[in-house]
Amino acid sequence: MDCNPRGLLDFCLPSVLRIGDCQLQAHCRIQKCTTDFVSLTSHLNPALDGFDLEFCKALRAYSACTYRNSKVCRGDLVYHSAVLGISDLMGQRNCSKDGPTSSTNPEVTHDPCHYSGHAGARDHRGGEQTAPPTYLFCGLFGDPHLRTFKDHFQTCKVEGAWPLIDNNYLSVQVTNVPVVPGSSATATNKITIIFKSYQDCTDQKVYQAVTDDLPAAFVDGTTSGGDGNTKSLRIVEKVSGKYVEMHARYIGTTVYIRQLGRYLTLAIRMPQELAMAYEESQDLQLCVNGCPSSERIDDSGHLPLPVMGQLLPQSGTTHPRSVYTLETATTKCHEKMLVKDIYFYSCVFDLLTTGDANFTAAAHSALQDVEALHPRKERWHIFPSNGGGGVSKGSKLFVSLGLVCLILVAFL
Repeated sequence: MDCNPRGLLDFCLPSVLRIGDCQLQAHCRIQKCTTDFVSLTSHLNPALDGFDLEFCKALRAYSACTYRNSKVCRGDLVYHSAVLGISDLMGQRNCSKDGPTSSTNPEVTHDPCHYSGHAGARDHRGGEQTAPPTYLFCGLFGDPHLRTFKDHFQTCKVEGAWPLIDNNYLSVQVTNVPVVPGSSATATNKITIIFKSYQDCTDQKVYQAVTDDLPAAFVDGTTSGGDGNTKSLRIVEKVSGKYVEMHARYIGTTVYIRQLGRYLTLAIRMPQELAMAYEESQDLQLCVNGCPSSERIDDSGHLPLPVMGQLLPQSGTTHPRSVYTLETATTKCHEKMLVKDIYFYSCVFDLLTTGDANFTAAAHSALQDVEALHPRKERWHIFPSNGGGGVSKGSKLFVSLGLVCLILVAFL
């Protein structure tokens, strides 16, 4: 049984449940075992810290339940399918057979500092089954390219300090500076994140990163929030001075921050019900509503494109020629990104605009972060054309980019 950790329940369990509907004997309680396992794991998020621990506890409880029913279910096909499935999953997740198990009582297992859908937890306490929470993704990279919670892709100026997120639980602000003279393109050199105090789970924590200073601690010197060993909020340093992750399990939120070259990138995954919990006065959030039209470089599909790597002069000023042409920029980006999606074309644009090869790594890492945090695999890649003859607003930017570049190169 081959199961992806992102879709363990989607791919493994429905077949057991469907067979059980037809063949389950009255005195064999294997479907109750399976239903309890679903209730224990439906809220778990593979991208969050502690997933393996909780999933293994639930698997051991599932295994114990099947063992208790081994005699009465001895000739039941569903029972044997479940036993084989459990063994396979325990092997995939490196779960030991001995260890703590989860309680099947939702009232006992609910932890207010471990997000499982705040509204959903209330329903569970009332005895109702609810769907797992919906998660959203937002990312910012390059000079700068924004992917909003709605999967809209934009290229913006947004020079200075701008709020990406500002809701009742979290605030994220970025500061962008010009990349090269004569261009409206900017890139991020400072990120400030405020995790707001929440019940007894954590006090307010502030994190700040600037170019060449990507700390593995909050501004107060701590690396976690929460009492004792709970660590409902913590920072994990993945690459010293270059890559950190923040896991806020009390709000089901994960943040990645990287430094590539002289600039920073950010990716975040957050539950929809929390991301949209803000006041009317907090509506200026780039992750929620995108960039204002006045800040869009790609407004109406037009960009201040470079010619053969040299920026178009403004006010009579000339600038040094970049080492990249359209052909060499395309080749360079293709080394890391084989799929010609919107991240690939962002890479090409950034190389032509800046001549800085670090923007190739930024685009590639941004796509890796999407694959790690975005909840829906079918939306990981955004393409310039939808393949059906129509082109979305976000896609028109890159179709225009490619055509204009080709025209400009032809007349050189």
